[in-house]
Amino acid sequence: MPCANNPNLMKTLTQMAVDVLTTADGRAKAALSRSYAAQWQAARANGEDVVIGNVAPPDQPARPATPALLDPRDVPSRKPGSEEGRIAILHAVAHIELNAVDLHWDIIARFADTPMPIGFYDDWVKSADEESKHFNLMCDCLETRGSHYGALDAHAGMWQSAEITAHDLLGRLAVVPMVLEARGLDVTPNMVKVFQNAKDKGAVEALEVIYAEEVHHVSYGSKWFNFLCGRHDLDPKVVFHELVGRYFHGSLRPPFNEEKRAEAGIPPDFYWPLVAENKQK
Repeated sequence: MPCANNPNLMKTLTQMAVDVLTTADGRAKAALSRSYAAQWQAARANGEDVVIGNVAPPDQPARPATPALLDPRDVPSRKPGSEEGRIAILHAVAHIELNAVDLHWDIIARFADTPMPIGFYDDWVKSADEESKHFNLMCDCLETRGSHYGALDAHAGMWQSAEITAHDLLGRLAVVPMVLEARGLDVTPNMVKVFQNAKDKGAVEALEVIYAEEVHHVSYGSKWFNFLCGRHDLDPKVVFHELVGRYFHGSLRPPFNEEKRAEAGIPPDFYWPLVAENKQK
């Protein structure tokens, strides 16, 4: 239904989310995501009425014909010191960012039946907007190198995490922002070094933008995870360990970027006990 007193924001937020999720082309998905985010943010800044709605999202987001999605173990590895290897890194990051666009819009629509403060939606709209920008940055980097998103194979691992947490908001927050996106904080500094060594200023600048903004996305996950634990009088650390054990297949792997994880609100006693050798003790 239209949002009252706001002729420019005619769709509910969950309708917007589903529109993005059902757009297949990556660039078109990112453009629509940014357009809807701008509408939402303008309405909120102006104090206008906004409606979350309750439009059900698809089980899987629409995807372009390429890249082919393989089991993570079947995606070829390439040496980062070569131009081919650096293109592969950029392609992998582009794929992660496109998945993140869908994941952030999905959390809005998938869990709309759970009463949450309006700030929950503000945070994930902002995250989706930034992930859309990140996808565009990576596509720009690929295209300046004569490649494009879809030129290489990719994996379907990130969306599998969404599927197994589709009925558990706490589980989604634990696994997606607090495990998968937190891992990005661990590995991005080394990716930046690869492109610094290659004297690739454009890629370095793009990755540094992504690195700075991903901290916020992890922090939103931590914030709302702790909020829900407080609402239900649960111990956040105990629940985090239980949910990661249930939904995340495997162990967490150091080294960890402890400074950035702390900045995002995740203390060491959340993740160190989930390292393989510590789990066995």
